Amino acid sequence: MASGGSTNSGVSKLYRPYCKRVNIIPFALVILLCSASYFLGVWQHSGGVSTSFQSTVLNAVSCDEEKVLASASKLDFAAHHTVDESKAAAPAVREFPACDVKYSEYTPCEDRDRSLRFDRDRLIYRERHCPAKEELLKCLIPAPAGYKTPFPWPISRDTAWFSNVPHKELTVEKAVQNWIRVEGNKFLFPGGGTMFSNGADAYINEIERLIPLRNGSIRTAVDTGCGVASWGAYLLSRNILTMSFAPRDSHEAQVQFALERGVPAMIGVLATNRLPYPARAFDMAHCSRCLIPWHLYGGQNLIEVDRILRPGGYWILSGPPINWRRHWKGWQRSEADLKAEQDDIETLATSLCWKKIKEKGDIAIWQKPTNHIHCKIRKRVLRSTNFCNVTNPDSAGYTKMETCLTPLPEVSNTREIAGGALKNWPQRLMAVPPRIASGSLDGVTAEMFLQDTELWKKRLGYYKAVINQLGQKGRYRNLLDMNAKFGSFAAALIDDPVWVMNVVPSEAKINTLGVIYERGLIGIYQDWCEAMSTYPRTYDLLHADTLFSLYNGRCEMEDILLEMDRILRPEGTVIFRDDVDVLVKVKSITDGMRWDSQIVDHEDGPLRREKLLLVVKTYWTASNQGQDQPALSAHSNPMNET
Repeated sequence: MASGGSTNSGVSKLYRPYCKRVNIIPFALVILLCSASYFLGVWQHSGGVSTSFQSTVLNAVSCDEEKVLASASKLDFAAHHTVDESKAAAPAVREFPACDVKYSEYTPCEDRDRSLRFDRDRLIYRERHCPAKEELLKCLIPAPAGYKTPFPWPISRDTAWFSNVPHKELTVEKAVQNWIRVEGNKFLFPGGGTMFSNGADAYINEIERLIPLRNGSIRTAVDTGCGVASWGAYLLSRNILTMSFAPRDSHEAQVQFALERGVPAMIGVLATNRLPYPARAFDMAHCSRCLIPWHLYGGQNLIEVDRILRPGGYWILSGPPINWRRHWKGWQRSEADLKAEQDDIETLATSLCWKKIKEKGDIAIWQKPTNHIHCKIRKRVLRSTNFCNVTNPDSAGYTKMETCLTPLPEVSNTREIAGGALKNWPQRLMAVPPRIASGSLDGVTAEMFLQDTELWKKRLGYYKAVINQLGQKGRYRNLLDMNAKFGSFAAALIDDPVWVMNVVPSEAKINTLGVIYERGLIGIYQDWCEAMSTYPRTYDLLHADTLFSLYNGRCEMEDILLEMDRILRPEGTVIFRDDVDVLVKVKSITDGMRWDSQIVDHEDGPLRREKLLLVVKTYWTASNQGQDQPALSAHSNPMNET
């Protein structure tokens, strides 16, 4: 008994002093902190971005890509930046409701109800008239019930889903002209037109017998009153990129059809304002029975075509009054009236110093001079040409058209091309544009241009690495670069089956749109505090490089983002590049817009403040049940439905 009691007493003495000396609270705290850190890491890797976004947009990162693509998971900004907590903390998410289904084809600056407030003379009411701030919709434009992903290019050139643009007006009105027809649940585009019922390809072959279309000297074209843009669609096979436009008028949704086909187009009209393009932009301009009164209003419409036509460029006219002797009865106009109209056009073209190349059958072609030396001599001798005293021939948009001729840049001899000669396509794309080589853009050098071109090749490679579908041919067709600068993003994509609408914002410090056209690309001027002249759901991918830094304080961020949502297709993609603080604010808004998004690192690594915000717009449509409230249908996109 004594021995056993003695042993227990020794153990008790051994442990009792140790327990008194050691505090177990620090150990508990360490365990608690480690557990919290572990569960926080699990949450960051699983809860930061929806799995639907990860599977749709972000490519899996292999081990050897880990250093380059460390951004594939949600970022911890505090580890790399000194971001103010008040800025890094995301504000409460505001959910944006769906608009009423009646707005499914809403074009804010070409709204029919608003247009009726304006003068019908000279089609002023069909020009841009944007809503006031208090009229802006604060809701999401719904896709029509049954909306489907468009067919991939080149199938889309000839086929579109009826449910995406549910209008039969053109199939009836233009039935004999072979524009468009309905077959089951699809629209078919046979390629016809008012003046080319045998098809656009045959019509273009007629033009090709008169001027060269395949040697690369003609790259950019503009089609005024384009219909469903079949002329531009079929020129693409000849490496000619066409800007097609038409007003939103009684020919319901013609521009919407063009964009659904994957062909560049926009809503526009020749009325009283200049077109949203710079001077000397296009190699060729075209009007096929576009119903534009070229001979009226002091010739302003044709003078505007002269402004945007580059030296040596061509103007093609078919339809009234060309070949009036044959067609005057069908046009229901008198021979005398049509002859007088053609005489007026011929006189006007001569006053612009244009040379008539040929008139054959239904087609007439004129050519603009390569410089204005002879034209200025004619002005002094005959006083027949009135030159404008302009300081900025590239000014457009809301600038009024004039009845004077925009002078070309000065040259030293009659053989020199005003503004500089352009190389033939495709060499034109990577060559230093004349506007930069001549030093006409302050602060912009040839070296800067070449470096920018190489930079965007690198950036595109990174985009394709983190956005799986960007590398899949056929996934995207219509792209929009919202702050295009030199157009190098579009240039880097030149081998992909896509086209890019390059936008130079009105707030840009340097007007580079002329440079973009000299590269053989297309684009427009646009103030992003206003809506774009296009229909809803017309772009597959939007690219916004430092756009919100540019527009900081100029208008509401949410209004620009809602406009982006309007013009983006369901399941379309947005790439934002900007400072991390800006992107945090952007994401706080887009999280309430039915967009899946994720911020990832800059291509040069996590230490750069500039980041990328990658977005996918989720697929949802307005239900066809209940027109008073926009009942919603959100489900998988039936893109494989036939």
